[in-house]
Amino acid sequence: MTVWLRGDHLVRRSGPVARRPDEPVLLIESESFARKLPYHPHKLILLFSAMRHFRDELRDDGRPVRYQRAATFEDGLAAHFEATPDDTLVTHRPQTESAQSRLESLVADAGGTVEFVADERFLCSPSQFDDWCSSDGRYRHEDFYRFMRRETGYLMANGDPVGGEWNYDDQNRETPPDGWTPADPPQFEPDDVTRNVVEWVETTFEGSYDERPYGGDWADPDPFRWPVTRRQAVRALDHFVTNRLPEFGPYQDAMLEDEWAMSHSLLSTSLNLGLLGPAEVIERAIAAYEDGDAPLNSVEGFVRQVLGWREFLRHVYRREMPELGEANQLGASEALPDFYWDGDTDMACLSDVVDEVRERGYSHHIERLMILANFGLIYGVEPAQLNRWFHAGYVDAFHWVTTPNVVEMGLYGAGVFATKPYASSANYVDKMSDYCSGCPYYKTKTTGDGACPFNALYWDFLDRNEETLRSNHRMGLMYSHVDNKSDEELTEIRERATEIRDMAAEGEL
Repeated sequence: MTVWLRGDHLVRRSGPVARRPDEPVLLIESESFARKLPYHPHKLILLFSAMRHFRDELRDDGRPVRYQRAATFEDGLAAHFEATPDDTLVTHRPQTESAQSRLESLVADAGGTVEFVADERFLCSPSQFDDWCSSDGRYRHEDFYRFMRRETGYLMANGDPVGGEWNYDDQNRETPPDGWTPADPPQFEPDDVTRNVVEWVETTFEGSYDERPYGGDWADPDPFRWPVTRRQAVRALDHFVTNRLPEFGPYQDAMLEDEWAMSHSLLSTSLNLGLLGPAEVIERAIAAYEDGDAPLNSVEGFVRQVLGWREFLRHVYRREMPELGEANQLGASEALPDFYWDGDTDMACLSDVVDEVRERGYSHHIERLMILANFGLIYGVEPAQLNRWFHAGYVDAFHWVTTPNVVEMGLYGAGVFATKPYASSANYVDKMSDYCSGCPYYKTKTTGDGACPFNALYWDFLDRNEETLRSNHRMGLMYSHVDNKSDEELTEIRERATEIRDMAAEGEL
């Protein structure tokens, strides 16, 4: 038997590598995978460098490793079974049944068999989630989060939440004072392995973006600095807990033009590759609270992201695919504007956030939801198109992450757990950021020359989706404001929204 590790399952401390110490390991580096989408160079560097470092660490410890660099996964599997006929592979169970069936077919066609074991990068098993899930088919994140707190005992005391509250959102929506500066994020200098991967990615994919599905070009990103080994990931965790966790909570929803990382953890890449486990990062944060080194609101906000949201999305994806991937309950049909690729727009918020993604394959969660996805929602972008862009552009993106976050949470594509669309005008952007002060568009204008596109698009979104959304009890206040607008004003809003879409299509927004 052979332990088969796919690129996002680089786990040694648990799972089949730990439980089967005498069996060899197989990793397959597939070039065809890297050509499926116009992936950000840093995403490819992260994945392949982490895989090669993992291979070398296993070999240094005396573990036999077969590392196949192949054109396709099919070719890699064929080479493996040619060398070891009739072998059985043991690998982590993928997120969906359809993905599992595909892997079974690939292995069978190559002449072998495969056994699946639990994915130990998560704390909530499929059976746990299915037992918890409500019978009405709705998923309620807050209920699930409280369930997981009780199940794990994290931030619990005698059956009650530590501090007496389940969440501290009211303390975590502040904007930093003038002159506030967060701690610099850690940077990891590439070693020879990573430099070789950087050179390979630049040589192999230079100038090839136009040949890939969906187009796109990330131009020249910043130097690569993400952690690619377990040792580096632990250093990143230590840095976050020591230097940024105390201020993470109050400013986690804030956006500043000159601070791409704010006080966010930047641990999603390591968690999603398996270099860190959710239990260790949660327990490290809780220990900081218990030692008096971080306030409860910051620690609870971080625990909510890892224990609640990350686990929740994984299971929603598992249960709702493949329908969720193509969901579009609002019938949105607009093409993704080109400025999502090149950042060429006068809108300060969108230009800055897109530039962040272009430079390093990252922006934090509020920028993703309330700038990128919010604009796509009110503009009317087809959900699958924006989902592909997120999946291609972000270093921490995998389908189980982006699909529920973008299609459902961001674009209200299915209504399986989002109770309302997260649509907003320029008012939210101005409240939570410093973008509007330097933007040529006027945040207070809805129509006319120079009016912020978020404003007209917001009211146009409510207007054109009224039949679907007005009956939603959480939309009552919004539609009361719509009712206060005259027919003439609504006509001007519709005309301005059409003008904005024309400008975006022509690259003039």
